[in-house]
Amino acid sequence: MRILIALTYYRPHVSGLTIYAERLARGLARHGHQVTVLTSRFHPRLPARDEHDGVKVIRVPVFSKVSKGAIMPLFPLYAAAQIARHEVVNIHMPQFEAALLALLGRLYRRRVVLTYQCDLRMPPGAFNRLVQWSLRPLNHVAARLAHRIVTTTDDYAQHSPFLRRYAGKLTAILPMVEMPTPEPGVTQRVAERWGLNGRPTIGFAARFAAEKGVEYLLNALPQVLAAIPDARVAFTGAYKDTLGEEDYLARLSPALRRYAEHLTFMDLLSTEEMASFYSLCDVVALTSLNSTEAFGLVQVEAMLAGTPVVATDLPGVREAVRRTGMGELVPPHDSAALAAALIRVMQHRREYVRSRDQVVQAFDPEQAITAYETLFAERRGRAEAA
Repeated sequence: MRILIALTYYRPHVSGLTIYAERLARGLARHGHQVTVLTSRFHPRLPARDEHDGVKVIRVPVFSKVSKGAIMPLFPLYAAAQIARHEVVNIHMPQFEAALLALLGRLYRRRVVLTYQCDLRMPPGAFNRLVQWSLRPLNHVAARLAHRIVTTTDDYAQHSPFLRRYAGKLTAILPMVEMPTPEPGVTQRVAERWGLNGRPTIGFAARFAAEKGVEYLLNALPQVLAAIPDARVAFTGAYKDTLGEEDYLARLSPALRRYAEHLTFMDLLSTEEMASFYSLCDVVALTSLNSTEAFGLVQVEAMLAGTPVVATDLPGVREAVRRTGMGELVPPHDSAALAAALIRVMQHRREYVRSRDQVVQAFDPEQAITAYETLFAERRGRAEAA
């Protein structure tokens, strides 16, 4: 099949959404499909066209940026040209252009499949609230025009007011989680480079964005340090220069300075280095606060490296711990509960660890790719009548 995957940001931008889309694109290409990604050229140094792992990437010029959005006047022309060349249009939401893509897909009589990654929650501010409010009807247009809608888990769908309206179109497909076995040489290099030897370590792998709840992890530190005085938090991910999150980083700055001796900030790591990073941590924390987090890929990545997690008890997010038993769940916005769970896991780590095979069985990426293929093929010959 000729498959077009559309989303606002793609590699080298790093987020759960981009990682999901990249793994899907690579997996489909590996299965012999012709895959093209249509995305924004969010930085002028990025090439207009690119190809990685058998996936073509076409980047649309960006006129300007508004908060987390990209203004692309030429996007309709690019979209129409690419949809005409493909059989399937896979639209990853949230995305400002989702309704336009779905409409063009219908006009060209293509199969339209939405992947609803998560709800959209803009940063605070009157303008951002206006943008979020104005996108609601467009999102519903996209959902009505779609032949099928993919969600990460039934748990998330059942708690999403948006998705519940389209229950008849929903298919739950677990995210594709890939993480190699940690290599001793890489692990030693990462440990030496960032001083990760010896001290009890809480890992945090995410952007510094308001919905990630970094402040609750920082507020939990006094309680953690009272029980484990030499503990520290190792951050990796886009913790600086995160699109639309400058004010949030400024709010975090006093706490970051206060606990500086217990914090380690690492660069963005390669996949092999991430496996080693997880293996060097005693526990990984996922402190997301709301429905912008629908699953939390880093949880399963950590589990594949043999490291348990403490995650917030949110729809979809709690699935990894529920399916494996490899960690604890805590209420969002509760630093005291977070600290207590981190201490328990760090002090009784062996009780939470499961084998890599058990984790792979629970989250097999090949099953997800096959499920998408089945979903795309299911609509062949019927999309035009739907």
